[in-house]
Amino acid sequence: MMTPKSELFLGVDGGGTRCRARLCDALGVKLAEAEAGPANIRFGLQAAFASVLDATTRCLEQADLSAADLPRIAACLALAGATEPAELAAAKLHNQSFGRATLTSDAHAACIGAHQGRDGAILIIGTGSIGWATLRGRHHRVGGWGLPVSDEGSGAWLGCETLRRVLSACDGRTAWTDFLRAIFEQFESDPHAIVGWVSRALPRELGSLAPMVVDHVGRGDAAAVELMRLAASHLDAVAARLNSLGATRLALSGGLALSMEEWLSAETRRWVVAPFGDALDGALQLARLSAQSAAA
Repeated sequence: MMTPKSELFLGVDGGGTRCRARLCDALGVKLAEAEAGPANIRFGLQAAFASVLDATTRCLEQADLSAADLPRIAACLALAGATEPAELAAAKLHNQSFGRATLTSDAHAACIGAHQGRDGAILIIGTGSIGWATLRGRHHRVGGWGLPVSDEGSGAWLGCETLRRVLSACDGRTAWTDFLRAIFEQFESDPHAIVGWVSRALPRELGSLAPMVVDHVGRGDAAAVELMRLAASHLDAVAARLNSLGATRLALSGGLALSMEEWLSAETRRWVVAPFGDALDGALQLARLSAQSAAA
């Protein structure tokens, strides 16, 4: 049994593009923070936990600790893909070296961190997208079912929709723009190369095209602007559903959140609030709650 003085707390936020970890002592003082590769358990449980271990090891090294200190750690691993029952069940069976480990979704931890554990909602706009609300002790999920059937408005969705429009322009069904031509040239102006790449591309690879959408929006490119407006309309629908469930505060999170916020409707933006913290803060709070519950 770990004593309060010896106990350490680790929060992990594992997303489709990267995995972040933060290590704190029993008083909540940050000892280290590091990041590693993607940790979406839907796209490979072993690879996801390898990223978790990599980020954790870097934190230990920063704090002048070692693997021998893992049993002192109460961890919360908030991982993309843990919203799915089968993936979460498999992750819980994965061998852990931590003294105590709690597994949850990155969306849950982000919502906890954004509102300091109080009622509220979050809209994550990153490689994927998902809406999440915690209201009166209940959790509500909207979207985030993954490509190709969901995640509208996300970076991966923007990448996929961009290529759809490039092929449409190649067919002569829609007009070329500077943005579409720039994307086409990345594939050596070969539509077959696009089709082959998309058939193998992971969400994070599709999402790598999103910054080009944002860049060409700033140049007023018609195709890029149309994509951002469509993405925002999908995200507005998620926000409206969260609001209808009873959420009155909405925080935005994810790598595309800042770029997308101005494209959201006035109705959505009226209840957007600045987050108190992020998914790492939420994961650390959940790790502490788990430790307290076990000690009670």
